Amino acid sequence: PNLMLEVGRLREVSFRAAGGGTGKSADIDDFDKAEIPYKQLVVWDPSELEIVGGYRFIFGHEVIIDEQGVPELATSGLMNYSQKFIQEYLPYTIELGRSFVQPDYQPSRESRKGLFSLDNLWDGLGALVVNHPEIKYFFGKVTMYEHFNPKARDLILFFMHKFFPDKEKLVYPKEPLGYKTDVSGFDDLFISHSFEGNYKILLKNVRELGENVPPLVSSYMSLSPSMKTFGTAWNEEFGGVEETGIQITIADIYENKKHRHISTYIKE
Repeated sequence: PNLMLEVGRLREVSFRAAGGGTGKSADIDDFDKAEIPYKQLVVWDPSELEIVGGYRFIFGHEVIIDEQGVPELATSGLMNYSQKFIQEYLPYTIELGRSFVQPDYQPSRESRKGLFSLDNLWDGLGALVVNHPEIKYFFGKVTMYEHFNPKARDLILFFMHKFFPDKEKLVYPKEPLGYKTDVSGFDDLFISHSFEGNYKILLKNVRELGENVPPLVSSYMSLSPSMKTFGTAWNEEFGGVEETGIQITIADIYENKKHRHISTYIKE
């Protein structure tokens, strides 16, 4: 219980500092306390005796399906799930949520502490994959905040839908948020013949607007060429943040990323 309280406190502190959060002293909800609760992946700093960050997660095959046939997932308030997703994907999926790195370990605060925080989180996910080889997909969401520059926000979402579309309509928002600015000229920006080239164009244009691509968004996009983007919804209960659903196919993760986050765990 004390560990969960500290995770909840640090989650709230981290999200509130960025413009989200629940407004409570600790971010702990029914999904953390359910009969089949979400599990907590925690990154621990043994030298400082501090929690660096974490994820919460649940295995799809453990998820309860309610009387209406809807999976009781943390994203169910924001997203609709197709029958194809429920039947063919969910049993082999880990849903990820509440990804956080506490303020003292964020790269913008102190490079020594924050340098590898996000990498350490991914190492934890790599361990999950190794220990549960039946899992084929990560499903979750990335967050952007209301204060984010609207054009920069639209550039990122346009890029995600252009290069990582969900052609099967597996998951979609209940109340989808559209673009806030005119995106009619965005297609003409991304003229490189490679993804890397187009990503550099995205970075340049977003930085010119005074923003950066959020680290988690950047990490997911550099993880796999077959990522799917599921659309964006407004999460009123979490500080009015915008949540964009995504899915990663584990088999398609780039080899260098597999080596970095999965193979090293196998060797250890």
